[in-house]
Amino acid sequence: MRILVTGASGLLGINLALEASREHTVFGLVNDHVLKTNQFTVIQGDLAVPGTAERLIEHTQPDWVIHCAALANLDACEADPARAQQLNTEVPRKLAQLVARGGARLLHVSTDAVFDGKRPAQSGGYHEDDSPNPIGVYSRTKLEGERAVLEANPMAIVARVNLFGYSITGKRSLGEFFLYNLLEGKSVMGFTDVIFCPLLANDLGLIFLKMLELDLHGLYHVVSSECLSKYEFGVRLARRFGLDETLIKPTSVNQSGLKAARSPNLALSTDKLALAIGEPPPTVRASIEKYFRLYQDGYPAKIRQLGV
Repeated sequence: MRILVTGASGLLGINLALEASREHTVFGLVNDHVLKTNQFTVIQGDLAVPGTAERLIEHTQPDWVIHCAALANLDACEADPARAQQLNTEVPRKLAQLVARGGARLLHVSTDAVFDGKRPAQSGGYHEDDSPNPIGVYSRTKLEGERAVLEANPMAIVARVNLFGYSITGKRSLGEFFLYNLLEGKSVMGFTDVIFCPLLANDLGLIFLKMLELDLHGLYHVVSSECLSKYEFGVRLARRFGLDETLIKPTSVNQSGLKAARSPNLALSTDKLALAIGEPPPTVRASIEKYFRLYQDGYPAKIRQLGV
């Protein structure tokens, strides 16, 4: 298959492109960042510029398009709602229209943050048919992007995700935050009152490919089958890497000083996904184990070398 991955220099995009390039012809679109790799074809372009998306589809002639690009910085979205609207809603809408017209398949990446997270933890995870209630500009524009994509292209897949992994900068995921600070012996905060279901970016990419192979469509929660607090996530990671877990200080998110609001409970149900692909997505424990093995194999350094 010919696969176009947008946002190929980001945390998800780079890991997905590398995983997909093992068996497919991959084109990775980047905007500001330059990549140097012979594992897939790198294309530079800004999807917010009129005509870019049309030329990109015409040039790459993809069978599958996986749209990872977004304005994901919460504070940047709050500071510039118009730009967030353009990148997180209008660009996906345009891409969905073009892909539908050309007969390719589209997988659009969304976020678990479309929910306000106020549901009690004991009530179970959010399902795909639960009503979202975004609490910030980022989550609102991502939800509008979901709806725009499915309206323009009903056969598209929309995947709500939460992920960690290794990035080009070494600073893009919570896993990296805990790992590199603990390796340097630095004390960090771990939120005890923020629940999430993080999935390793590499595993997420492989699930995306399987979903496209199975010709799925519609909305899916593509997160870990296990949910936990960010504090517990950090502790588990520290233990697997043999690092000092006492450096992680249990903290309430209200004491963090973060500007943009965070949803406290983003436990999502993956029952629909498990039924569709024939197995549950990996647990957090399994993802951390693979994260550790990748570290041992020198994968973080290989990722960083791709950045120019």
